[in-house]
Amino acid sequence: MTDLALHTENLPASDTASIMAVIARAAADPNTDVDKLERLMAMAERMSARQAEQAFNEAMNAAQAELRAVAKDAASDKGKYASFVALDKAARPIYSAHGFSLSFDTGDGAPPEHIRLLCYVAHRDGFTRTYRVDMPADGKGAKGGDVMTKTHAAGAAMTYGQRYLFKLIFNIAVGDDDDIGGSGREHSAACETAIASINACNTTDELRKWKAGNTAMLQEMPTPEADAVVRLFNQRGRNLKEASK
Repeated sequence: MTDLALHTENLPASDTASIMAVIARAAADPNTDVDKLERLMAMAERMSARQAEQAFNEAMNAAQAELRAVAKDAASDKGKYASFVALDKAARPIYSAHGFSLSFDTGDGAPPEHIRLLCYVAHRDGFTRTYRVDMPADGKGAKGGDVMTKTHAAGAAMTYGQRYLFKLIFNIAVGDDDDIGGSGREHSAACETAIASINACNTTDELRKWKAGNTAMLQEMPTPEADAVVRLFNQRGRNLKEASK
């Protein structure tokens, strides 16, 4: 195998095809050392995986460069939001053109009364990245009472989680006309996530925990967005205190 080792030393680090050619020659040689052949195959697999991940990252960068803000097209009792249909309509042609496909699933390990939603983002060059989010699914309202069945709560958690996970994966901003601030600005995905998290808090204790865990994130936000999030946080706190009386 000395000759084989000399050949591989002169190969470019990214030349997986050349490595595979060497492996093919070695496999055809009855005198090939099996252990060295296995190490060569493992090296080729690692190189191929790195190239696939690099292609994934480059395609994600290109796709996000083309994506634009999505207008809010739906409303709930907590305000307007961009539906999954609107997000998908805006993003699918772009991410598909760059070789991505998405599939959603649920996973194990979620906290009690939560659902763990998974999104497998696969790229045509062979690399897949898994994203996840844990969504509350207890069916409780702001006062702690049951407002929906466990079945409906699970469905709502999956629908809500799918929408927000989708936005986070592609860093999609949402145009905001009537929500916090009322200024028609486009808010970042981080701001949208903060809005959703605050609105999902059902007690003042949950609000305090959210604040404790997100102070650094607020400091990194643009000032107008951070101010808007703080206003929403304070208003949510007042509403929860009033509802608990």
